[in-house]
Amino acid sequence: MSKSFEQLVKDIRACQICADHLPLGPRPIVRGTDDARILIIGQAPGTRVHESGIPWDDKSGERLRQWLNVSPELFYDESRIAIMPMGFCYPGRVEKGGDLPPRPECAPQWHGPFRDHLKRLELTLLVGSYAQNYYLADKTTKTMTDTVRAWRDYMPSVLPTPHPSWRSAMWLKKNPWFEAEVLPELQSRVAQLT
Repeated sequence: MSKSFEQLVKDIRACQICADHLPLGPRPIVRGTDDARILIIGQAPGTRVHESGIPWDDKSGERLRQWLNVSPELFYDESRIAIMPMGFCYPGRVEKGGDLPPRPECAPQWHGPFRDHLKRLELTLLVGSYAQNYYLADKTTKTMTDTVRAWRDYMPSVLPTPHPSWRSAMWLKKNPWFEAEVLPELQSRVAQLT
């Protein structure tokens, strides 16, 4: 890791920008080195990830690793795969269940500088609608499903996916084309880059 990138990661991990809005306090989650060729941009850490400090350290992460067809060792090799969420800290829960949206301060503050250091980046996974809406902006379609269905329009450098939470099980049943068409291409691309 270059010194400046190393300092950037330290700065992100020390960030307090939205501390007043975080029920569990700040614990920014980010991983990577400037050699990474794949970047995964997700939503925001859940409570389990907040506790462990390890991104995708939950059932969603297990499903994501299955989608990528990679071992945990490869997934957490920071020189190959960088990971940053839209919101770096656990945002809290809504009253009726589910997590709040990612805090809006993180992406404008940190994403650009982080991505600028990834000189070898060849594939960015946009996991879920928050990442897709931010990065694809006017190139998204009306729904997350339609955006993922249009995955060929964004390749080879960007691939939108649904979020791999437990909720995606029903989505996968309704959209078998994702496993039949998208996952083989995703797995092939990941194998080439790792």
